[in-house]
Amino acid sequence: MPRPVDPDAQYRVKPHVTKGYTYASTRPPFVDPKSGIKKYPYVHWGTVDNYLKFIPGTTFYIATDEERGRLIFPENWDVSAIERLTGLKNPDIHITTGKYENRLYGDIWFLEQVAVKTGILQDLTTVFDGNHEIVADILTLSMFPYLTNFTYNRVARWQRITKTPSSRELTSSFITRFTQSITEQHRMALLKLRAARLEKDELCAVDSTSRSAYGDSLVDIRWGKNKDNLPLAQTTEVVVYTLTSHMPVYYRTFPGNMPDSRSLGVILSDLEHAGFKDIVLITDRGYETLKNLEEYILREQSMIMCAKTSQKTVAWAIRELGEFGVIPEGMMIDPDAKIYYKQIDIDYQMESSEQNAKISDRLKLNLYFDPVRRSLELMELDIALTLQKSALDELLKNKGVIEDYAASKRDFCYYNVTYDSSTRVIKSYVLNEKKLERARSLSGFFSIISYGLDYGAMEVFRNYCLRDEQEKYFQQMKTQMVTDRQRNWSEEGKTGRLLILFVSMILSSYVRHIWKSTRLNEIFSSSLDIVDEMRPIRLIENTCDGNVITPFIGKQVDICKAFDFNIPDGCSPKYPALHNPKRKRGRPPKKS
Repeated sequence: MPRPVDPDAQYRVKPHVTKGYTYASTRPPFVDPKSGIKKYPYVHWGTVDNYLKFIPGTTFYIATDEERGRLIFPENWDVSAIERLTGLKNPDIHITTGKYENRLYGDIWFLEQVAVKTGILQDLTTVFDGNHEIVADILTLSMFPYLTNFTYNRVARWQRITKTPSSRELTSSFITRFTQSITEQHRMALLKLRAARLEKDELCAVDSTSRSAYGDSLVDIRWGKNKDNLPLAQTTEVVVYTLTSHMPVYYRTFPGNMPDSRSLGVILSDLEHAGFKDIVLITDRGYETLKNLEEYILREQSMIMCAKTSQKTVAWAIRELGEFGVIPEGMMIDPDAKIYYKQIDIDYQMESSEQNAKISDRLKLNLYFDPVRRSLELMELDIALTLQKSALDELLKNKGVIEDYAASKRDFCYYNVTYDSSTRVIKSYVLNEKKLERARSLSGFFSIISYGLDYGAMEVFRNYCLRDEQEKYFQQMKTQMVTDRQRNWSEEGKTGRLLILFVSMILSSYVRHIWKSTRLNEIFSSSLDIVDEMRPIRLIENTCDGNVITPFIGKQVDICKAFDFNIPDGCSPKYPALHNPKRKRGRPPKKS
């Protein structure tokens, strides 16, 4: 007679020694989908020391309560570290006195409503297979820097006075292991869900910013040109920000010395893989190259791209305007923007991979002319010529020596300087007429190229100007989010922290947008003042009488109305109704 099957065998924890380490492991059955063979792989929940003391690992941390509850540990094992290390509490014992807890809750409640409104709570729950503990940890870590302006080493202290989404104690060691458990697959799954929430033809600005790093172990750290002018290595962080929904929808990191123009191909491939369809990308001059233009055309990606006036097509269009005094012939004026404009269709053919000629669809050059800007640029040009000539005359008179020829070309950019090759003493100089004439002819002009759109020139201009909102996003990320530096030293940890930062910026961007677009900007000086106003609301947890949220009063009610949030039951202000109608003036009618 065969041995009876133990139904709890897959949940019994046993020691497993491998490579000199003893792990607390289970062996649940697994059927290989290709071969159909049943296998029993090891699942390591933590380690066991020589005194049979169990120390939880990453797998135990990210497991659900249901999965942990199924585990059956040997009776002679010491499992007391489970409660101390993971923050699990005995349900019969309250956190502090066992009966009463009074913590700040208003700003947390407010951002939890924002998470529901933006859909990020639902998307995170889907990405992490309904594991509400992981989602709560991510939300807690994403809210913390925005609400406190501190780094993660204070999260555990903050949780003692604030009712956070996560009930686990988020210590520094836990945060390190937790962020390392978030993978690139989680990132792409979240981006696909965010892409599905976009409407058709949403305007999406693409831009990058540099972030310095203290350590030197991250792969992407390079000595690029630091935008903060700090002598630190850096990474380049690219963000796609929707100007219609007013929140980030995509992010990726690149090496710090990667120019924007070289990264566009990877960004477009990522967006296509994540399911971003029917969106309009807006980029600045850093992404403007002929290769990138052809990339847009091959992928049939609608775009608005700022172009340099020195670019061949743009310079040709400006020359076609001919000589003019004040107003270029053929250009129209916009009374609101106070600039002249003209839209020109571009016929551009390129060879596709099948060696077939592909004609661009609705490729247009939008040319603009600002007479005020032209006068200022011409004045600055004359000033530069005067200063450069004076400096060259002084060098020529005193037989000055040119130490750095490359630097001299930058300093005297409008003059051709000759010098003695052996002594490096300046001999003569002559004005570069061709370069000067080019600078004069291009002054006051700027251009934007659009593709796949039926927009007029001024509509293209106004949509491009919306990019200023993304610049505010980067400023907010580096200041309010306390992420001006890379504060992690492992690739796995960087992946997790970037996802948490992405969630944090979704929450803060939505708050900022509602603040700017409603009357709240007349009440509060910044979006941070809104969360400060909500912070005094408290959650009183009582094991006997249940939970109680303190009342919403004054401006807190106005905030909920502006964001269309329902105030919790019993927390909204109530006023007694007037039962006696107001008496009419005058003599009362006689009784019949």
